[in-house]
Amino acid sequence: MINTFQNKRLWKYILLAFAVIIASGSLFYTKYLVRNIAKAERTRAQLWALSIRQSLTSDDNDFLPYVLAVRDSSAVPAIVTDEKGDIITVRGLDTTKTFIELPSDMPAEAKTPKYDPQYFKDELEIMKSQHEPIIISLPGLGRGNNLIYYKDSALLSQLKLFPYVQLSVIAVFLTLAYSTFNSSRKSEQNQVWVGLAKETAHQLGTPISSLMAWIELLKDKFNAEEDPLVAEMENDVKRLEIVADRFSKIGSKPKLEEHSVYEVVNDFVNYFKIRVSANINFEVTGNKDLVAGLNIPLFDWVIENLLKNAVNAIEGKGSIRVDVSANKTRESIYIDVIDTGKGIPRSKFATVFQPGYTTRRRGWGLGLSLTKRIVENYHNGQVFVRDSELGKGTTFRIVLKKIRRNA
Repeated sequence: MINTFQNKRLWKYILLAFAVIIASGSLFYTKYLVRNIAKAERTRAQLWALSIRQSLTSDDNDFLPYVLAVRDSSAVPAIVTDEKGDIITVRGLDTTKTFIELPSDMPAEAKTPKYDPQYFKDELEIMKSQHEPIIISLPGLGRGNNLIYYKDSALLSQLKLFPYVQLSVIAVFLTLAYSTFNSSRKSEQNQVWVGLAKETAHQLGTPISSLMAWIELLKDKFNAEEDPLVAEMENDVKRLEIVADRFSKIGSKPKLEEHSVYEVVNDFVNYFKIRVSANINFEVTGNKDLVAGLNIPLFDWVIENLLKNAVNAIEGKGSIRVDVSANKTRESIYIDVIDTGKGIPRSKFATVFQPGYTTRRRGWGLGLSLTKRIVENYHNGQVFVRDSELGKGTTFRIVLKKIRRNA
């Protein structure tokens, strides 16, 4: 059965898939543009190289201005080298580092460089890494063939980076928007739940008081002070009082008092076990001297949810054992609820505490979620699936901080 939690997770995966498709489409289209612009720039570089050769070899003075116009309009950042790789001339680079060839017959002491040789070498390496050179013979610029290296224009370089910057900005924006929206939605939900819980507690108050009065009237009228049925009725009405008290405490910080963990657990198990199938055997074991800060109405709710979960997991006969112990340093108290039910897959150990997760047809999937919240938020403890094996059973563990009583 697909539950509410799984539906939400499915929608998250669908939205994530759409986001991946959009991001992939943006990257693909940008790369398509980059390829086309890169082809256009190489064509411009080739045209520039041909126009240089034509300007060096043409004797037609009428045609030369057109050649020079083509050369200047097609210029891209480029470096011309000879076959050995020595730089002959440059085009479209930093004008503050203009390439000036110093006369070879100039005295060494007068040779003050007017350019930065390393800059052009670095630029040449960048060009070599980006594109294959254009091989052409340029008369008057060295012997043999010349190599023209060029690099991406500023526009092309920016376009290559644009999709990553765009996606990063969108991702940050969506993350902030989702976090803000999610926080706001949870806050509204919490307010609704708190208001509903307190109103439920208020509405239960009047009929519970009436039931208590009717029980007292039954005792007096039929002299049933010792009647076990009336006593159990009274226990159930008191239980309703506790439930109403629980709901009234939702949304406020409960007061924790020192209690024996074993006694609190044992008292609730004794109440609970006579209200479920006789095919399930209950047992409480462990250290009776361990003390922790507890709010009994809320902590009973925790034990109730774990016991109900264990009962639902048992098909037919089985057993449930609650063991109270301490760790080696005796600073933490362990409460293990061990059942012989159908078990939980390891992949669901964390999922079972999510709101809406349930394997029952009529379940709301809130029991373990409330358990986690009560233990962690109100008792500063932990609750988790300690161990589980399909077909053999599950162990839930509660961890509480121990309180040392003064002797």
